[in-house]
Formats: sequence, structure tokens, C-alpha cells
Amino acid sequence: MKELGKSDMLIVTSDLVAGKRIVRTLGLVRGSTVRARHIGQDILALLKNIVGGEVTTYSELLQSSREEALERMAAEARALGANGVVGIRFATASVMSGAAEILAYGTAVVLEDVEEG
Repeated sequence: MKELGKSDMLIVTSDLVAGKRIVRTLGLVRGSTVRARHIGQDILALLKNIVGGEVTTYSELLQSSREEALERMAAEARALGANGVVGIRFATASVMSGAAEILAYGTAVVLEDVEEG
């Protein structure tokens, strides 16, 4: 479960949230970003490929891209009046040589606490 921003936006990969119930489904929301690699990083990655190990510059680039896509998806959900997004997924697509789109998508919902008793 991920909390974004100053609101109570819950973002989960599951279709349900423990202790909550979906009272309204608002529809598909998505956020994406397109990022390009840097030629200097490509050269370093090629060298790293020879000796092995993690290519941290690409790991960091992908991590920040996923976070940006999530933030944009959450903003779209907030604009619809949602306080949660369920069933989120990530997808990637090559846009051109050296550039890729990172897409986050899910279903915007209004969640309420389940009353016990």
C-alpha cells in the first residue's frame, strides 16, 4: 500500500483493501512519463556489463520514472474525487531508440472504512 501526497490516497495492486470497502468506482486512471537515456550513462552501462553488477544509474532512472507515473495517476484519481486506486499495474513501451514510456494505471475508487460490530 502506498500513500502519496498530503491526502489519504491509497494505491494498491490488489482489487480490495483490507478494512475498507469500495463504495464507488470512478473508472480508469493512468499516469505516464517518457524518459530518454543519456549517452554518457550508456557508455558506463556497457563497461558495467563487462564486469557485471547493477547499473545503478538506470535503476535510479527507472525508479524515478515509476514514481512520477504514480504521482500523475494519483493526480488524475484525485481530480475524479477518488481516495484510492486499486488494481494498479505498470507497463513500459519503447517510444524510440533510447527512450521509453513508463505507464501506471488502475481503477479510481472511493473507499470507506468497514464498520465493525
